[in-house]
Amino acid sequence: MGEPRWLDHDEEEAWLALVRLMFKLPAALDAQLLRDAGLNLFEYLVLSMLSMEANRTLGLSELATLVSGSPSRLSNVIKRLEKRGLVNREPDPANARYAHAVLTDAGYELVVGAAPGHVAAVRRFVIDGLNGDQVRALREVGYQVADNVDAPDRKA
Repeated sequence: MGEPRWLDHDEEEAWLALVRLMFKLPAALDAQLLRDAGLNLFEYLVLSMLSMEANRTLGLSELATLVSGSPSRLSNVIKRLEKRGLVNREPDPANARYAHAVLTDAGYELVVGAAPGHVAAVRRFVIDGLNGDQVRALREVGYQVADNVDAPDRKA
């Protein structure tokens, strides 16, 4: 395999900054959502994605993609949300082998009520501390890193 391509000082600093962000931001957003709405960030994202659909319904595989979660993680979260009466799982009318998640009225009310506090936290922790160029750069970097993770294995 040969000698690894070690990170130079700037690359190492960028990596450590990203690691710090990956641990601190989700924890802060989870804490806010748990305190204010009894939801963790992943649960909130599931409910939020469903709430933005005209019929509050999405196929589970599409929903997993939108929330960047594995099918098994999403399935476990959907089970918890079903037990709380926030989501129903229904067969896909076009193909019974697939299922849809449907946001209930209670789920809609919860996510709509949680949204203002969540947006305020996102503004406080991320958006308001950046200028327009930094927001655009953050978006580009976020998408590029996520695309790199999703890309098939390739040699470094």
